[in-house]
This record gives sequence, C-alpha cells and structure tokens, in this order.
Amino acid sequence: MQPQRFHPFDGLDLGWLLATQAALRGDHPAVVYAPHDRPPQSLTYAEFHEQARRVAAALLRRGLRPGERVLLHMDNGIEFLLAWCGCGLAGLVAVTTNTRLSEDELRYCADHGGVVAALTQPGLAELVGRAAPHLRWMAVTSHDGGEPAPPALRPHGGDRFDALLETAAPAGPPAPTGPATPLAIQYTSGTTSRPKAVLWTHANALWAGRVSAAHEGLRPDDVHLCVLPLFHTNALSYSTLATLWIGGTLVLQPRFSSSRYWAVALRHGCTWASMMAFCYRALAQVERPPRHAFRQWGTAFSDPLVHRTFGIPTISWWGMTETLTHGLVGVPHLPVRDGMIGRAAPEYGVRIVDDDGRPVEPGGTGTLQILGVPGLSLFARYDGDAEATARAYTPDGWFDTGDQIRVHDDGLLQFADRRKDMLKVGGENVASSEIERVIGALPFVAEVAVIGRPHPMLDEVPVAFVLPRAGAPEPQARLAELVLERCRAELAAFKVPHEVHAVDEFPRANVNKIAKSRLREQWRARWAVPAEHAVRKVVR
Repeated sequence: MQPQRFHPFDGLDLGWLLATQAALRGDHPAVVYAPHDRPPQSLTYAEFHEQARRVAAALLRRGLRPGERVLLHMDNGIEFLLAWCGCGLAGLVAVTTNTRLSEDELRYCADHGGVVAALTQPGLAELVGRAAPHLRWMAVTSHDGGEPAPPALRPHGGDRFDALLETAAPAGPPAPTGPATPLAIQYTSGTTSRPKAVLWTHANALWAGRVSAAHEGLRPDDVHLCVLPLFHTNALSYSTLATLWIGGTLVLQPRFSSSRYWAVALRHGCTWASMMAFCYRALAQVERPPRHAFRQWGTAFSDPLVHRTFGIPTISWWGMTETLTHGLVGVPHLPVRDGMIGRAAPEYGVRIVDDDGRPVEPGGTGTLQILGVPGLSLFARYDGDAEATARAYTPDGWFDTGDQIRVHDDGLLQFADRRKDMLKVGGENVASSEIERVIGALPFVAEVAVIGRPHPMLDEVPVAFVLPRAGAPEPQARLAELVLERCRAELAAFKVPHEVHAVDEFPRANVNKIAKSRLREQWRARWAVPAEHAVRKVVR
C-alpha cells in the first residue's frame, strides 16, 4: 500500500493567507505606499484584507466570472496589490503587464491572455483602450504613480477604481478557490519572438511567499522597502509575498529613485530590500546617510561594491518567473565569496549539466536545471502553449533554465552567462528575437542580428546589426534612423537598440546560422571604441 501523499497547501489559497494575517496582526501595517513628494498611505492587515475582499466582490458584481482574465496594467501602488489579491479572492486570473510596453506589445498580451476587463491608471487608460478594444469593462485609478491626474479616457463602461472599494464585502469567501486554482499570469521574455505567459496557481503564490521569507530570514518586525516593479517576480515574490507571509510591513515606492531612496528608507525604518545592480550603482553616486536601519539587501550576486560602499550585508540569489522564488541562494547573515550566488536552494532539485547532459565537475560551466512540482514549486504552464511547456522540461522532468552556471571547487555557484539570445537591460529580460522580429519586418532588411553590449549602469543594452537588401536607403545613417524609428514605434523603450550597424555579411556557424559569439568579438574589435570606418547610430 502506497503512503498517502499530502499537498503542503491542501485546502489553502491566497485568501487564507490574507485572512490569517488579518486575524493575527490586524492592527499591524501591511502596506505603506510612499509616492514621490506626496503624503504616504498606509493599510493595516485588517484593512488590506477587507479592501481586497471589496475589490473581489465588486469585480464579480460587475459581471466577471471565476476563471476569466483581468488585465492589470499599472505602476506600483496600493491599488495594484488590492487588484492582484482581489482577482485571486474572486477566482479571477490577474494578467500583469509591463507598463513600458508599446501598444503592439500590449495588444499581443491582451489578445493572447484573453483578458475581458482591465484595471489601469489615468496615464495608461487610453493606451489600454486602443490595445484591447474588446474589453467589456475597465476601471481607472485616481493617480499616476501617486501623482493626481485629471479624469482619463474610460472607454467600454469605464469606472473609478475607488468605486470598487465602496462595494460591501460578502460574509464568506467571494468565490471558491483552492491551491490548484489559476491565480495570475506574467508575460516574460524567452528565446522566442513573443513573450510567454507564465501561469501561477494559488499554491505557487503561497510557495513563493513561504520559501522567499525563509530564504531571506525575514521576521514579523521587518520593514521591506520595495522599489522594483510589481509586475515582475522579484518585487511580487521576493518582496511582497514574502512580507505578507511573515506578517511584516511592505514600504512601496512608485519606482526606484536614487534621490528619494534614503529619505523613504529612513522615514519608515526600512530593514530589508531587494536590489538590482543598477539601483545600488546609482545610490553609490549620491550622498548616503551616516546611519540607517537596513540589516540586509538581496542582490543577484555577492558584490563587493555593496559591502565596500554601504557596509550592508547581502544575501545573493538566482531565480526566474518560472521558479517563483530562488533556486540558488546564499544564507542570511553568513557571507558568500565575492562574485558568487550561493548554493542550491534546499527546496529544489538542482543540477548543472554539460551539452551531453552529464554533471559538470568543479571548475566547469554548464546549464542550470531545476527539479520541482509544476503548479507548486514551479509554474503551472506556459498558458496557451503546450508545446513550449513541454520543451521547457528535459525527458526526465527537469526544468531547463538555459542559464549557464560555473561550479567552483568549494561548491559555490557563479552565474556565467545568460540564456541563449537573452539580454538583461536594467533588470528587464529582453529576447534578441523580439527586437529581430520588428527590424526583420522592414522591407529593406535582408537579415538582422541583435546582441548585447556592456553598459555601466544597465548591465547591457541592445545592439542591432543589419544586412541591407539591394536598394536599401542611403546613406547608411538614414537606414539606421529608419530602423530605430520602427523600433521606437513597436517596442518598449528599453528594447530599442542603442546602436545600429550596417554590415556586408554575417559571420556564420553550423547550418548557416549567424555566429553571435563572433559578432560580439567583431563589435569589441571594431565598434567598442570610435573608429572612422564604423557606421554607428547611438540613441542614448
């Protein structure tokens, strides 16, 4: 007889977590929103739970049905968190999108995600209306990033977000949900020309909160400063869900600002923060207070710049939307050698293999693969793409991240290279193929390749190489400007190339594919420094 298998979150969902904290820590501040140059807003755990229940009830009373998808296209704010949690309590699926997306990119997400309603902010409402004209209903907040805004275009029976909070919450749960119920979709760049829809369940969110809080060593008295966007996993999982799980306080800013960071941190006594490299590099350029309350920052690797400049201990980690939280991680309060991430997280299976699938020995580099349970410790699926979901796993069931990791003799792990054809631009994942799709559609482009070049603040930025067709616009500077014009129209600003180079031919690898490694070498040799023979267009 086989032993009975229990799910760690049997009978539980996001609503359970919010209700539990409201009962245990009802008067404790759950969220403090600190908009730039505006008074802060605060909700206790009891208030946050009640308002999330009101949002859930209002969504259902406006005709939405459990299982339907709601677009959340908004910047950081209490409304984002109430909308995300309210959708979960109502059994709806929140589809979160990057507010920097172009109209074409947003249209793809809205169509692919099958959204029927939207929650957004005044400055983005018109864009949402154009990108998703099929919406049955839309609600708009009263401000843009904390700044009051005039009434926005509210098509398709638009509503005020504040009106949702005026709806009385039901006596019981707004809708029946459980750990396997779909909760949210995030669109994330992969190696394909369009982002993939990563579907999370309620169990995924609980796992993210529980494991992130444990990895970070969070305590109920911690005050977690969040400056990264909530539509990404870092802020949503490492900061928000981890804080809600432990019953701490989340201090939320509209976005990162080096000039405002320390003032907010000092005013609210912040003790913890998740930081991208571009954040702390910018903070290194401004005046720092002699004292603060931070006891730890989370970073992508153990960076001596942080230790030397700020004297703040760090915990380093690696994770992605599909893993919900950290698959590789350091240990709170114990140092990790400079440049290292840490070790395998104990909650996952972790292996690093060579191109033939054999384990990599110390001193070698290989592909990181993660073993977990889909819908619990790994994402449920790529929504609407069964083939991509199947391709993401090895034949023996390991999730193949594609990221390259170096194994050191002492067992520490170090990031070696990004996934094939992936760029990291100021914390944003960008697939080269997304940019190549747009440029390649131009009639005068025979072939295109995009690589990343180093950038002192953003880690790397896109560089496009174009093989023109016969009769392409002259001079070549005009060709570059036309390429950039198309990119600005169809891509988010952070995806627009910083340089466009016309080439006579591409270096080739097997099966005639463009050899991007050799293209990078050519860039370093020819264009890394100004040269008279280089055809270059710098746009930043």
